[in-house]
Amino acid sequence: MSGTRSPSRTEPRTEAPDGGKWPLWKLGATLYPFVAAAVAINLFLLGLMGQAVGLPALPPLTALLLSVPLGVPASWAAARWLRHLLHEAEG
Repeated sequence: MSGTRSPSRTEPRTEAPDGGKWPLWKLGATLYPFVAAAVAINLFLLGLMGQAVGLPALPPLTALLLSVPLGVPASWAAARWLRHLLHEAEG
C-alpha cells in the first residue's frame, strides 16, 4: 500500500530555512567544543595580560569553567559566520 502523505510531515526537516543543508543549531553544536576551547585560551591569556596592570592571574581551571557558558554565544556567532561562508561558496 503506497501512502499519499507528504514527506515533510513524516520526515524531520534536514535543511535550514534558507535552503542550506546545515541548520544553525547543528553548526553551533558541532563547533562548540572548538569554540569553547578557544574562549578558554583567550580568557587565560587575558588574565595573564591583566597582571601587567596589577590584576591577579586567572587560573587555567577558572578560565576553562568560564568558557563553558561563554562558549555558547561565541559558537552561535561562529556558526552564523560559517553558514554565511558556506552560502557564499555555493554561489
